[in-house]
Amino acid sequence: MNLTILGAGAWGTALASHAAATHDVVLWGRDAAQLADIAASRVNAAYLPGVTLSERLAVEADFERAVAHAQADPDGLVIVATPVSGLREMTRRLAARARASRAVRAAPLRMIWLCKGFEADTNAMPHRMVGEELQAAQADGDVDYGVLTGPSFAREVALGLPCALTMAGNAPALTELAQRAFHHHAMRVYGSDDLVGVEVGGAVKNVLAIATGASDGLGLGLNARAALVTRGLAEMTRLGLALGGRAETFMGLAGVGDLILTATGDLSRNRKVGQQLAQGKTLQQVLDSLGHVAEGVRCARAVAALAADKGIDMPITRAVCAVLFEGLAVADAVAQLLQRDARDE
Repeated sequence: MNLTILGAGAWGTALASHAAATHDVVLWGRDAAQLADIAASRVNAAYLPGVTLSERLAVEADFERAVAHAQADPDGLVIVATPVSGLREMTRRLAARARASRAVRAAPLRMIWLCKGFEADTNAMPHRMVGEELQAAQADGDVDYGVLTGPSFAREVALGLPCALTMAGNAPALTELAQRAFHHHAMRVYGSDDLVGVEVGGAVKNVLAIATGASDGLGLGLNARAALVTRGLAEMTRLGLALGGRAETFMGLAGVGDLILTATGDLSRNRKVGQQLAQGKTLQQVLDSLGHVAEGVRCARAVAALAADKGIDMPITRAVCAVLFEGLAVADAVAQLLQRDARDE
């Protein structure tokens, strides 16, 4: 089947290389020079240095030709691999194409995104952003859409190491196509229809990983890490249920699975943010040193705002926001959490 992946960062490139072993895959990015280098060297030096990509992977700098590749196949998929901050703009471009395709009876647009988080200005979940843009373009009936999510470090996927993901969409047929596209070799893809639950899990786990990284950065031990992960899962679940997600989702790959990986894995950018803050670096110094997006920083305020709006108690999230944006020292944030009153679990 024909797959087009829009976004040549680490995760988009890794997934493209994985899928290219079985399907016809085109990788599009904004930087034509970067794409030319990938085509020549079979390495994405900026985001996956030292990892050799599939020889079958094609690159395309022209957006229209890249999307047309997917739509040339009735079962083709367009996968958006931008950060959350770029999802609305990309959906707008795809929605315009979907509406135009209606007139020429082209194959329907089937769109999957990989980003995790909430929109900074509106606190919107990704599927709400996508729905709004499709409706605005009068293309909401022309596009099947959903999210591919779960515990997955891009580098390990690019190296062909095993992983398991969750696909949640607005149509069962889309989930089946996503499984056909990616469920092969060392990757397993499980289906879900809980778009809200999987997106809440993917967003909140990044905030909690900052907290766990900070705890480890202070050397507070494995007991503290276990407590933060467990109580963080409780926060995630409370918010997810209040927003309309299902409890079982948070005990699966998109919930506890992704939380464990991001909170404890050394490849986690969000965990590194917490570790470096605990070492006394400023937030700007940390972000400058990463070179990649840390979505937990971008969406921490949105998570806290949604919790406040729903009357949900999320003390770990509040502590992370206080450290990130209010100048609270990491050690003082820990002290405040430890001084909370006893209560039932």
